[in-house]
Order: sequence, then C-alpha cells, then structure tokens
Amino acid sequence: MNVEIVVLAAGEGTRMRSDVPKVLHEIGGKPMLAHVLDAARVLQPTAIRVVVGAGGEAVRLCFAGQLDLVWVEQAQRLGTGHATLQAMPAVAEAATTLVLCGDAPLIESDTLARCVAESERSSGLALVTADAPDPAGLGRIVRDGRGQVQAIVEERDATPAQQRITEINSGIMAAPAKLLKRLLAAIGSNNAQGEHYLTDAVGVAAKDGVPVVALKAGSYAEVAGVNDRAQLAAAERLHQRGRAAAFMHEGLTLLDPARFDVRGDLRFGRDCSVDVNVVFEGEVTLGAGVRIGPNCLIRNATLEDGCRVEANTVVDGAHIGANASVGPFARLRPGTELGADVRIGNFVETKQARIGAGAKANHLAYLGDAAVGAGSNIGAGAITCNYDGAAKHETRIGDRAFIGTNATLVAPLEIGDDAYVGAGSTVTSRVGPGDLAVGRAKQRNIKGWTPPARRKRQR
Repeated sequence: MNVEIVVLAAGEGTRMRSDVPKVLHEIGGKPMLAHVLDAARVLQPTAIRVVVGAGGEAVRLCFAGQLDLVWVEQAQRLGTGHATLQAMPAVAEAATTLVLCGDAPLIESDTLARCVAESERSSGLALVTADAPDPAGLGRIVRDGRGQVQAIVEERDATPAQQRITEINSGIMAAPAKLLKRLLAAIGSNNAQGEHYLTDAVGVAAKDGVPVVALKAGSYAEVAGVNDRAQLAAAERLHQRGRAAAFMHEGLTLLDPARFDVRGDLRFGRDCSVDVNVVFEGEVTLGAGVRIGPNCLIRNATLEDGCRVEANTVVDGAHIGANASVGPFARLRPGTELGADVRIGNFVETKQARIGAGAKANHLAYLGDAAVGAGSNIGAGAITCNYDGAAKHETRIGDRAFIGTNATLVAPLEIGDDAYVGAGSTVTSRVGPGDLAVGRAKQRNIKGWTPPARRKRQR
C-alpha cells in the first residue's frame, strides 16, 4: 500500500478550558496525538502530515525528533476541509490518503487498515462510522433507501429526522489522493458555521457517482473524540480498561481491573499480582512472582523475581533485587539499587542508595547518597546527612554493620565491616572495621527539678 496520512490536529479545544493544545492532553500518560500516530505508523505510511494551528509550536516541540512527521500549518481556522486541503499539495496523486483526527486517541490500527483497503478496492471514498449511544453533537450518516451513503450532516445543519439517526461519522476517511483533491476543491461553506467541512466531500462524491463505502468501527468507544474534560476522563477509563483486559489475557493478576492505571509501558513475568489503585508510570519491568500491594506508585523501575511491594509505597527510578521486600509507606527515589533479600520497611526513604543483599532498614530511616553493605542493619530514626548546603556527599557502610536507633551519620563518612554505631550517636569521622562508635552528649540528671506547671501552681 502506498499510503500517505493526514492528521488533523489544529483544533483549539476551547471546551477543554486549557492553555495546553487539545491534542497534547494525555491519555495513559502520553498525548492523545501520540496514540493516533502510533496507530497510523502500523500501516507503514510513506508520509505522515500533521496539520496544526493554534498552539502548533507546542505540538511540534512535544514531538521534536520524530523525523517521520511533516508539519503543516493551518493559519486560518476555516474548517476540517480547509485543514485537509493545506496538506494535500504535497501528497502524491498515486497515493491513498488516510485522514485522521488527532483528538480520537482510541482508534485501532486494524480499523485504519480496513478503511484504506476499502478505498483501494473501490477506488472511491471510504469512511469509518459507528453507532453512538448518544449521537448529540455529532455528524450523522445519511443513507438512501438502498442503504447507500448519501451525505454526512452536522447536527446543527440536520433536520429533526436526521437528528434521530444514531450512525455517526468518526472523521476518519480514505480516498485516492487525486480524487480527494478534487472533492475538497468542490466543497463550499454554505452551513451554520460558514466553514469548509471535510464531511461535505461525501455528499460531493455521492452526487458525482463516486463509490462511497462506510465501514463500522469495532465500537463507538474506538472513534470517540475528546472535546472536554469529561470526555477526556471517559477516554482514559476506556483506555485503561482495554489495557487491563490485555494484561490479564497475558497472565497478569489484577485484583480489580477497574482500579488500575498504566501510564507508560509495563512488562511482567509469570504469576505477578497487582492489588487495587496501583499506578505504573514510564518503563516498568516486573520479574516472575512479583506482588504489588494497594495504593502504590511504580515509576521507571525494575523489580526482580519474587519482590514484594507493600501498600502505599512509591518506587521511583529504582532497581529492586530478587525477593526483596519494600514498604508499607516506603519511598524509593531515583538511583536506588536494592540487592537480593533486602528489607525496606515503613517510612524509610532512599535516594542514590545502593543497599547490599540481605540488608535491612525496617522503619523510619533516610538513606541518601549511601552505599550499605550486605547484611547490615539500619535502625529506626537513622539518617545519612548527605547535603552540606552546597554539595552532596556519600556515606559508605560496610558489610554486617549495625547502625543504632536515631544515629546521625554526617557525610562524607566511612563505616567499616562489622562496625557498630551506638543509638543516638552523631558520627562525623571514620569508624574502623569491628569498632563501636558512640557519639552522645553526656547525660545529666538534675535532682529535685520542678516542672513549669508545678511551679505555676506553687505561686
């Protein structure tokens, strides 16, 4: 197939009430336009031309570096027909042109391929339609007594009888480029908006005896456009529902697929389980047998076989070794690397930290810019003081070290293998292997001390 694609992405999206161009609003963690382009690329087109208008510079910037995209500007917003016409001069006349909408993010590549195939089979105009449960505001497909498509009528121009039609136009059509150029040139602007509607090409084709073939999408959801925040939220849920179904088919256990979000790419091994309200962002890889508890955020992370992430935990830019346990209420920040069988417990935060196999920090600790050896224990309330107000410094803790409760480790600092740090100590200098470091203020007990409340009563 010699296919050239035109994507209409010039709409301002006033109903979104946003400074962000409509096609850049996100579904599943990426712009709506990106979903449309992904579906289009499956067809391996010879060119993809994206028509932009208001906010076009922001759209170009978002897709900078995608060299297969050709940008076309619609300087005046005179309708979808006018927008399509801006891209057509550069389209090869021997190509089949496929016109897509940048704000219909759930379109499937199979539907696009069928549309192109129908156009090439008939040498005419092919369009994608759907039966809408509520067609309000959408263009209606008008057929004659034999069921042949005669026109697409926008709702504001439709008669009461036409408004009762539930088959709607998706905005997706394919035609030989030479034919489409001729049809677009014949479109007028005699309508309620005074615009050149792309949909009027159907009426022109029918009058000229050009074959018009309408094929229905798999569902209305697939072609639903997004024009406001409510429709954006609805499209998000449909997208997530589809991804959840696909993941479960591939073997992922979801305790409630309605409460599950992937905003990026998720890969997983056998026998993984995900509890409710878990959000995956960016690139996430789960090994075999991984368990994710409820209300967790996993972003740009790798979790090896047998890992367990307990409830209300954030894993961001971390690598978690096999059979490690994290949480509940833990936060692993970028640069965290946990070895096998590590335990990171509740209210523990790590950042740029390498934790050796079998080490433990079970509660209420901060390990930033730290290297912790295998088998070491970090007590409750222990922290690494890694920032001096100007630069970050590293704390290095050897194997099998024991860091007592409420220890303050002032970096740069090295603590040797098998060393101990007493509870409540502030450590500022090197601790040798096997040594005990105690850095506490001397305790004083004041006999006969009178608390302030008692003093006040004695007055």
